Amino acid sequence: MSAQVSAATNDAEERPAYWGGVLAMSLCVFALIASEFMPVSLLTPIASELNVSEGEAGQAIAISGAFAVLTSLFISSIAGHLDRKVLLLALTGVMAVSGTIVAIAPNYVIFMVGRALIGVVIGGFWAMSAATAMRLVPERHVPKALAIFNGGNALATVVAPPLGAFLGSIIGWRGAFFIVVPIAVFVFFWQMTSMPSMKAERRPGSGNVFKLLKSPLVALGMASVGLFFMGQFALFTYVRPFLETVTQVDMPTLSLILLGIGLAGLVGTSLIGMFLKNGLYGTLIVIPVGMAVIAAILIGFGYSLPVTATVLGIWGLIGTAAPVGWWTWLARSLPQDAEAGGGLMVAVIQLAITLGAVVGGVFFDLSGYQMTFAASAVLLLIAAFLAARTAAMGNR
Repeated sequence: MSAQVSAATNDAEERPAYWGGVLAMSLCVFALIASEFMPVSLLTPIASELNVSEGEAGQAIAISGAFAVLTSLFISSIAGHLDRKVLLLALTGVMAVSGTIVAIAPNYVIFMVGRALIGVVIGGFWAMSAATAMRLVPERHVPKALAIFNGGNALATVVAPPLGAFLGSIIGWRGAFFIVVPIAVFVFFWQMTSMPSMKAERRPGSGNVFKLLKSPLVALGMASVGLFFMGQFALFTYVRPFLETVTQVDMPTLSLILLGIGLAGLVGTSLIGMFLKNGLYGTLIVIPVGMAVIAAILIGFGYSLPVTATVLGIWGLIGTAAPVGWWTWLARSLPQDAEAGGGLMVAVIQLAITLGAVVGGVFFDLSGYQMTFAASAVLLLIAAFLAARTAAMGNR
């Protein structure tokens, strides 16, 4: 026993925790996600000044998502043996360049180039997030580090739209986008001083993300991840029209409910690490089941404001925290292929969000919110079933 304790102590001494680097990554994620979703509240002035329709301006989000998927799939193989600290610094530099290009864009084409670049950074950072966490802190702290990463994501999701609108009204939409540049410069130097050198740890073929799907464990896990995000966004994409037409809330109440969902997500993200330490798979199973139950409650009691506000708060609490669980699963299941696995997971999540929104929209137009929310519940329950199968395979 004493030998094991000594070995664990030596391992901890050999692998110090670089929490400054973790916090720098979290701030970078915050800036990235805020940049990704800031156009939501700035479409009208963007469209007016660039002489395009609001629909065309809205493609600024679509193009960043598309480039995030492409980058996540191929960055590991393209980066080769480049030190991962250097790669992260390069991506942070690209973020600053993107903000500058968008802020000074003379026309729509240049504007979209800048938006494509932010997609590259988003895909690269998220693809490497699990692998980076594993290099910055000892294994037992990886869930906490991933929760801190995701905390930046959750906070940006809450504040980006209102922050964009606020800044746009004061300094214009170009100034709002340019805000990311000094943040990126600050993060660049923070990462430079707080992160250790992270030499690439690659095995032959490790850069090919699609080869990972040959593993039944990975295939099942990724299927569960995909169905979870499909189910989540099949419902959540249409929660505003549901609240307006079924719960019949006014705009201030709607804003409070959405803010409550976001704040609950921040709380959930900060707490989920405690549940993942000893119950990773149980957490991954319980969360989609709970969200399916919430979908059913909304179908039956969506007319009640107290019930709706309460269950949507719980939805935000557990749903926003769920990605931390799956990133932790990735780190534990693919310790030698965390980069490639991260790229695959980012692509799966992005595509699942898109498909969920499409499926939910089709049902919403055909049969209203009941069919949409029922489809969400079914997808979430299948995700829970596949998570259980993944658990059975992972515990063998």
